[in-house]
Amino acid sequence: MAIFTAALALFLQTDGGAGGSAPLQTQGFTALAELMSNIGPIAIGVLLLLVIASLYSWTVILGKAAAFSRATKQSRRFIRAFRKASRLQDIAAITGDYGASPLAQVFEDVYETYMRQTGGSGPPRNMAPLERTAQNAASAAMTAMERRLTWLATIGATSPFVGLFGTVMGVVDAFHGLGQAGSATLRAVAPGISEALITTAAGLFVAVPAVVAYNQFTARIRVLAAATDDFCRELLNSLEEIPVRSQAGAAQRGPTEMTHEAERSLFRQ
Repeated sequence: MAIFTAALALFLQTDGGAGGSAPLQTQGFTALAELMSNIGPIAIGVLLLLVIASLYSWTVILGKAAAFSRATKQSRRFIRAFRKASRLQDIAAITGDYGASPLAQVFEDVYETYMRQTGGSGPPRNMAPLERTAQNAASAAMTAMERRLTWLATIGATSPFVGLFGTVMGVVDAFHGLGQAGSATLRAVAPGISEALITTAAGLFVAVPAVVAYNQFTARIRVLAAATDDFCRELLNSLEEIPVRSQAGAAQRGPTEMTHEAERSLFRQ
């Protein structure tokens, strides 16, 4: 009841004039400055560690957000270009423009394997190396996308405990102050309580963005991984369908029709 009465009196006092908000803000900054001035060396070390973790976390978050945005946009453009192209050579010529896309990386590796097999013309002689190349390329692309994400998970998991360490040490300082003062006064426990509150809030401030970003990036990686697997199957199917089409239509079409089909083929060099 006394706390409620004091809070009501403070509200009435600050609301009494038109310029009451400015002194209240000044008092808030002054109170925060006093809290920071009362913290001990252990709490300062905890806060410095959390600041470093927060800066690194936001560096990873902003960098990964830009990387995922580029990968998504370039993958959409690349798959449209791939489906419109009539020759592998045309697609290979523009692969460098989509360096951030995992689909382009998969195509580049598979195309190199195809070139080693055929010399640049005709259907592939063996699909097994192409399948292994596609799997390895997709795995490498996803590994590159996941790089440094574990740091976000680590920061999100450990920052609250680092803040909790500062909280515990603040409570210890509060009891130490009580022991030295010999009486339960606010002046005796204020420094330790301020340390506990500041370090707890700092730990949560660092952990929450890291956890949210890690979950969001993990979901986007799953989407990109599924799109890359679908593209691998589409690419391998396109490479495998040429001999099937040519053998099925050889007995029914003449040389002229087969020539036109070869010109439209994805494998024409």
